[in-house]
Amino acid sequence: MNYMKVVIGALLAALITLGAASPARAELSAEELAKLAQNPVANLISVPFQNNTNFNVGPQNKTQNILNIQPVIPIDLNPEWNLITRTIMPIISQPGFAPGQERVNGLGDIQFTGFLSPAVPKGVIWGAGPIVQLPTHTDNALGNDRWGLGPSVVILHVEKGDPWVYGFLVNNVWSVGGSSSSAAYNNFLLQPFVNYNFPGGLYLTSAPIMTSNWKSDGWTVPVGGGGGKIFHIGKLPVNSQLSGYYNAVTPNNGPDFQLRIQVQFLFPKALF
Repeated sequence: MNYMKVVIGALLAALITLGAASPARAELSAEELAKLAQNPVANLISVPFQNNTNFNVGPQNKTQNILNIQPVIPIDLNPEWNLITRTIMPIISQPGFAPGQERVNGLGDIQFTGFLSPAVPKGVIWGAGPIVQLPTHTDNALGNDRWGLGPSVVILHVEKGDPWVYGFLVNNVWSVGGSSSSAAYNNFLLQPFVNYNFPGGLYLTSAPIMTSNWKSDGWTVPVGGGGGKIFHIGKLPVNSQLSGYYNAVTPNNGPDFQLRIQVQFLFPKALF
């Protein structure tokens, strides 16, 4: 994990330096930046660091921590269409499930999504495309040896002058290929989100992540929310967020509560 800390620290330093040296879109208010950050298919580069701490995991009620590094990079295909790429790299601290079993720390399985989205949306904003799961885990306790593939869709409402941003993201990932060391999976995810924005970049948010493996009876259904605020490091806009969720439905040995802390670096203009 010391190597991971060095990598994360270097990435943070590079982002801050790059943002400070780059021109900012001064015409965007803090509220407009917040609404851009809340749009999963917005045409801007962003790098969220989302830390999820899950409490009472496993038969010994221990704590699990997952830091998701989630760079979002838009690509202009033509005047009508954008490709929004979203990569999720989970760094996991997994507690032991049996007495004497040690905690495991490392990288989990990376997911990559490519959303095709209209460059100039009319009415509802949407994006759709494939999601691919790569078996990149550094320990068998942190992932599955099978590749995964499926569809992903996001639909949302955001309108100038309207403080509300709401919608949902949904995907389903099926395992592909064979592996004697890992079981097949069929994982569903639904994330509804609703945000209310105040002047000055302050906002309220709720974005629970509901999941299920259709091959088991393990649903997770969280309820909760929190708040966030846009601030700046030099010229670099940063979206900060704190929220908490209670799992009204959770599988056996699943967590009861989740604390989510996010810091998201925003780059409203292309830097390259």
